[in-house]
Amino acid sequence: MKNIISDLFKIKYPIIQGGMIWNSGWKLASAVSNSGGLGLIGAGSMYPEVFREHIVKCKKATDKPFGVNLPMLYPQIDELINIILEEDIKIVFTSAGNPKKYTQFFQEKGITVVHVVPGLKFALKAQDAGVDAIVVEGFEAGGHNGRDETTTLCLVPMVKKELSIPIIAAGGIATGKGMLAAMTLGADGVQIGSRFAASIEASSHENFKNEIVKAKEGDTLLTLKDVTPVRLLKNKFFEKINDAISKGASPEEQKEILGRGRAKKGMFEGDLIEGELEIGQIAGLIDSIEPVEKIINDIIKEYREALEELKADKYKF
Repeated sequence: MKNIISDLFKIKYPIIQGGMIWNSGWKLASAVSNSGGLGLIGAGSMYPEVFREHIVKCKKATDKPFGVNLPMLYPQIDELINIILEEDIKIVFTSAGNPKKYTQFFQEKGITVVHVVPGLKFALKAQDAGVDAIVVEGFEAGGHNGRDETTTLCLVPMVKKELSIPIIAAGGIATGKGMLAAMTLGADGVQIGSRFAASIEASSHENFKNEIVKAKEGDTLLTLKDVTPVRLLKNKFFEKINDAISKGASPEEQKEILGRGRAKKGMFEGDLIEGELEIGQIAGLIDSIEPVEKIINDIIKEYREALEELKADKYKF
């Protein structure tokens, strides 16, 4: 499967693994890269020394390309950038901020830069900043999200119409048919998060993985829109924060309830009651915890079968 994204990253399939906090360690990233996609180490939940450790281990586990996801708002971002340069990382996905400050700097070091955006106006800014490609993420996606609540189905063609750089679709994609749909709409590749969160190699807690598998339609919801929008599985903490919001809690009061370390508590430590459980709507379609290799093989197999199905008479008018 050769296209602009697989050529850009020198990978077999245009499948990118989302750099999810508390899920995306070296085991997941290397497994995705070894299976033909592009694995990403999620720097957002790592201290600098831990980040370096994951990079070193990933290098030993794969000889295929892999990258890192770098949140622009990370408090020790300069330390992470130094590690990226010292460890000779060649692919950086930036998120949660303006990529303009670092894009040219990275590119001058021979690094390919991709920025994650939740909407068209941010996509245009990223293109103006000179990034090599963008990830456009619909609000079906898990974790931190866009306030406009634009779906992937709408967002991808809107962005495709206005941009000239490669587009990677994210949000609500976990199957081969979903991948084909996104690419038919104009995406050049896909970024998948939730499906890989429910993999054997994900660094998240087994309790969290099991909750993903159990999730049904309607079990996730976007909340904390006045602070930072995030899609969560419904649990006791979710009910607590949503109840406060419904009663008019200010952003400051919401932050106080949120506290610190909620995502780690939920996804990494497995506290299903008081932790944040960040996952996408597509969790309702995920019914098993599988090895990464099988996940990618199944996606590609279904993609190719769906492509053949489009030739059937029922699609002709």
